[in-house]
Amino acid sequence: MTQPRIGLALGGGGARGLAHIPVLEAFDDLGIRPHAMAGTSIGALLGAAYAGGMAGEAMRSFAEDTFRDRNAVLAKLWKLRPKRFADLFGGGGLMQFEALKVLEVFIGDAIPATFADLRLPLAVIATDFYGCKELDLRTGNLHAAVAASIAIPALFRPVTIDGRIVIDGGVVNPLPFDALPKTCDIIVAVDVVGSPSPRRKRQNPSATDALFGATQILMQTITSQKLRSRRPDILVKPDIDSFRVLDFLKADKVLEAAEPIRETVKRQVADAIEAHDKAAAKGERHRLQA
Repeated sequence: MTQPRIGLALGGGGARGLAHIPVLEAFDDLGIRPHAMAGTSIGALLGAAYAGGMAGEAMRSFAEDTFRDRNAVLAKLWKLRPKRFADLFGGGGLMQFEALKVLEVFIGDAIPATFADLRLPLAVIATDFYGCKELDLRTGNLHAAVAASIAIPALFRPVTIDGRIVIDGGVVNPLPFDALPKTCDIIVAVDVVGSPSPRRKRQNPSATDALFGATQILMQTITSQKLRSRRPDILVKPDIDSFRVLDFLKADKVLEAAEPIRETVKRQVADAIEAHDKAAAKGERHRLQA
């Protein structure tokens, strides 16, 4: 009996998206390669690395090594800051980085240059800002597509793709399981949006926490509406609510908190494959008896 085709969707959530790594490791443990992948924001970034051939374990080591040294991370960001005073705060009061430059410096070597170089089909979800609609990117420059998908408005300047002004995919589709092809037999979706949580000794959120927290609420609302009409076969939600969107320097703690998901995913995927095989065998018996 042939292996069922499994589609894997990785959602957006900033640093919380590092929780995707134990899920990818679970697939590696099972010896299963997804039939297709879809990713939004951090999910697009990690999805591109995985679809390009980077194993989950290597991804874990990369994340831990990259964010272990706080001073080294801050030094890289300082070099990437806008150089002109007029660009320093993006014209609107917030300092914004170039998403493509940040991508190239931190993880560019781990992501193939184009979609054609990927080993697995991947849909990268971004947002057409002035078109007010979702962009489903599957061909062309992969680095530009991923940079656009991670371009959180408060942190990154928009990216231009084919004349469109493009921003973070989580604005329109924070959990893009609906971007996976209909040929998938089993759909696995990983939701890392999380919920706003208060800081210690502070009841009211800071301006930054309020901004990102409001975005979380928006993303949760979009996902809830989608799940009312269609649900993935397996919905994975790591316990990472205590982490914030920019907590990349806590990469080791995010990975530790998400580690239980690895065994859960292995069990759920194995059960789904078994159920699919039984249904397929039953259908074959009925066909032969007809």
